[in-house]
Amino acid sequence: MASVSDIHVLVVDDNRQMRFLLRCLLRAGGIYDVTEAENAEHAFDLMRTRPVDLVIVDWMMRPMDGLTFTRMVRWDRLSPNPYVPLLMLTAHTEASRVAAARDAGVSGFIRKPISARVLFDRITSVLTDTRMIVRAPDFIGPDRRHGFSGEYAGPFRRDSDGRANAARSLDTLDLDDVA
Repeated sequence: MASVSDIHVLVVDDNRQMRFLLRCLLRAGGIYDVTEAENAEHAFDLMRTRPVDLVIVDWMMRPMDGLTFTRMVRWDRLSPNPYVPLLMLTAHTEASRVAAARDAGVSGFIRKPISARVLFDRITSVLTDTRMIVRAPDFIGPDRRHGFSGEYAGPFRRDSDGRANAARSLDTLDLDDVA
């Protein structure tokens, strides 16, 4: 990808005015290759026909919401790109919703009401994000850790790791892991 004008953005929103606003903001910022989908099913079909570099999806859509769409993109065996950056567009930014979207695999959030500055900050952030995509039995998405703590010197990252492993024999640990 040579420049911002080379990226293909898929905007998924059931509100025609919001799709229009996003298209105008993206064009004003130099992104001209924008495809619109009015629902999640249409968006998934579009992703099968043409690769996209970024998806901006609204949370509150019908018949399928953005959270379900995100899970489908990340988990469906027929997904054309489970690793595509996904930005969730929402006015609902309560901690429980942010956690649910993060757990579904979104790459970032754009809060409504939207501003051009925030939109392009988020786009820049997800397109330059160097975190690995993690695939685990119950999660797929960007690594949740944002950096490395130099203070960590033991085998367990969380307090609960130590409690869960306390019953295990110490001979299961490498000596290098024990502080």
